[in-house]
Amino acid sequence: MSYRSTLEARLARKATRAIKAFDLIEEGDRVMVGLSGGKDSWALMHLLDVLRRRAPVDFSLVAVNVDSGYAAYRHDVIARTCEARGWEYRIEHTSIGDIMDDVLDADATPCSLCARLRRGVLYRIAADLGATKIALGHHADDFVETLLLNLFFAGSLKAMPARLVSDDGRHVVIRPLVYVAEDEARAYTRECNLEVIGCCCPVCGDLSLKRQRVKRWLLDLEREHPGVKSSMLKALGNVAPRHLLDTRLNPPAELRAAAGVPAGLPAPVADSVGAS
Repeated sequence: MSYRSTLEARLARKATRAIKAFDLIEEGDRVMVGLSGGKDSWALMHLLDVLRRRAPVDFSLVAVNVDSGYAAYRHDVIARTCEARGWEYRIEHTSIGDIMDDVLDADATPCSLCARLRRGVLYRIAADLGATKIALGHHADDFVETLLLNLFFAGSLKAMPARLVSDDGRHVVIRPLVYVAEDEARAYTRECNLEVIGCCCPVCGDLSLKRQRVKRWLLDLEREHPGVKSSMLKALGNVAPRHLLDTRLNPPAELRAAAGVPAGLPAPVADSVGAS
């Protein structure tokens, strides 16, 4: 079985690399794909189906769409496409849109709350369907953007993991597109003739949102310095804890002991790029 194009072959290699590096899919897994109808989730679903037919391990797929309840949302496109391609699917109708309207202030951004509510629905359905993994369509750009959002606005040095075990240990969330760029996912969805549908959220695509501003800034930076996003993604897997200020990673007492500094004197600071 050959790939349909060089693009599909390239994305298959990248997804396979992620699957192997982070143990994302294992023998006998039932992988539930969060399918919103956006370009990223379509790309993920189609690519996993391609890999499923070629993989040395046996696993199954089921697509789950969480309908937030907006009247114009085209969940019929999800159903029609899945049926035409022989994909098992489930559409879960919810009132998430109404809930957010009730609990959010008029000027508040609903994205994080919406994501948490949708994640809760996915966890519940995963238990119903006997899914062992929940696959989400976050790509490389999402990882880098999340890193900068947390750095600039949350005072936290973190992004998102390729494999995440839920707090209660019952669910495993995987992100096989971690090495796939957003423009690659967009091109692949188009190549596969998958109809992209909007979520119908009233703030979707709002250019004033922090994530959209970070996205535009990164695009400009990438034009000036090609490869900068790839470098940032690589940095997420190349962390130097001793060069950070988190005392949970670098307890002062242990630093003093390692350097042979008597108690009461400050621990030495390791040289680093940019240090003065």
